[in-house]
Amino acid sequence: MKRVTIVEVGARDGLQNEQKALSTGTRLEFARRLAECGVRQLELGAFVSPQWVPQMADSGPLIAEALALQAAGRFPRDVEISALVPNPRGMEDAIRTGVSSVAVFGSASESFSRRNINCSVDESFERFAVVMRMAKANKMKVRGYLSMCFGCPFEGEVPETRVVKLAKRMAALGVYEISIGDTIGVADPKQVKNLVAKLIKAVGARKLAMHFHDTRGTALANVLASLELGVRTFDSSLGGLGGCPYAPAATGNVATEDVVYMLHRMGFRTGLDIEKLISLNHWMTAEIGHELPSRLGRAGTPKAKAPAKR
Repeated sequence: MKRVTIVEVGARDGLQNEQKALSTGTRLEFARRLAECGVRQLELGAFVSPQWVPQMADSGPLIAEALALQAAGRFPRDVEISALVPNPRGMEDAIRTGVSSVAVFGSASESFSRRNINCSVDESFERFAVVMRMAKANKMKVRGYLSMCFGCPFEGEVPETRVVKLAKRMAALGVYEISIGDTIGVADPKQVKNLVAKLIKAVGARKLAMHFHDTRGTALANVLASLELGVRTFDSSLGGLGGCPYAPAATGNVATEDVVYMLHRMGFRTGLDIEKLISLNHWMTAEIGHELPSRLGRAGTPKAKAPAKR
């Protein structure tokens, strides 16, 4: 049976776009329940300005507490907890928590880069280089996000050559993995296959992860297109939580339970428990205060009907 890695981003990318900011305790409980579902790659918070992303304001205490619980054996030790760091200042905050894995966030669109992280693409890579040096000094892993790879709300189409060039540039920095983002959910399977094929030639399939938003209902088809070319790591969000506060009409990430359901039916294994994910969807619905967009969360898994009595 073939293995696919799911990187759960609901606790960061998912919650950052919700109007309701959850308490530190609720976010920690969310993380604990995700671990119970089998999640082993968990992006838990972001060291960003609370002025711009108030939902992530308590990421430092949250991550420190989760790591303390891990050290005490009260949180699964094999869960890799990570955090987003936009710049060296955020990296300093991350280092203080003791987290061993972080992610940097870049854009294939100049306009989005300036709106999202307040700098040009070249300036963002200058920041990443500093973060990478800090990570190396502190023996930390760094993942790279590259957003707006299939289209931008401000610039329209994003050239494939630009995405490939930036992916190679990010790989050269030393990130262990590059997450290629369809941030506004405009991609289609043909477009995905064209770009992924070029990216595999440039950096290799093992270096790639795919990050799809389901804004226009094509996320699962795009996961499948990537899967057929050999990509084996995908970002997803419990219930389809999320979106991007800096990109108009960018709705939620592809739902973890929807991706897992499809993969398991196809014979892949993920280590995640579908029924537990559905149960967690319902718990989070109550915490957030609105229904989540996941199809499986609403429909559940197929149940065999008992034969009719004669």
